[in-house]
Amino acid sequence: MSTKTRSTRLPAASGRAKTPAAKATRKPVPKVKMPKEAAVQPASLAPDARPRCGWSYAGMSAEYIAYHDQEWGVPVHDDRRLFEFLILEGAQAGLSWSTILRKREGYRESFAGFDAVKVAKFDSRKVEKLLQFPGIVRNRLKIAAAITNARCFLEVQEEFGSFAKYSWQFVGGQPIVNRWREMSQVPATSPESDAFSKDLQRRGFKFVGSTIMYAHMQATGMVNDHVVTCFRHEEVKGRGVGRKGRTRSNYLESAR
Repeated sequence: MSTKTRSTRLPAASGRAKTPAAKATRKPVPKVKMPKEAAVQPASLAPDARPRCGWSYAGMSAEYIAYHDQEWGVPVHDDRRLFEFLILEGAQAGLSWSTILRKREGYRESFAGFDAVKVAKFDSRKVEKLLQFPGIVRNRLKIAAAITNARCFLEVQEEFGSFAKYSWQFVGGQPIVNRWREMSQVPATSPESDAFSKDLQRRGFKFVGSTIMYAHMQATGMVNDHVVTCFRHEEVKGRGVGRKGRTRSNYLESAR
């Protein structure tokens, strides 16, 4: 092999004049901007142009928007529905609500149509079957918590006559109607959810921290957290039992 060192061509000296053509070749290639119409527009998934809470588009699905438009914030006084949301909110811990909505029918199928009496009878063999079912969140702790909560749920019904009567006492029997202008103002917890959570834990419920219970209260209409610019804010106010609801300030004032 030759030991001679090959000469390499060096770039032109920095002081050498560059022609306009040479300068042009060194310009970066401009990025092509996609037209706005090409971008995915979450609002296009909505059935109409009415103003909504910003989070309703986060799931990027018509189903997610329908949940906002038809369910979220509507006062619930039916015990089976309340038990359903108790299971679903607990399952959501650490996950997105869109994930739970996609699995909602799987939960309905595997948790006996959200019948607390039947779920309370689930045994270890049933738990193992549930852990193999892809239609739900296959987390052993969450499944066990749902069964424990079903048993505690029945005890509350026995004591208060209904779970609805028990849970609604934490907001004085009427929805708290907030008047947030932006979603950034909506809290993750409240004094009411703190009290609700604490009492549930005392009774043996699992996966019922204050954040989870505040989400439960929002979903079941105990709290109206639709922003005031959302068309649903006025629609859900007072629905369910013919009440007008009360603002948080009015509620706290009456509770003193």
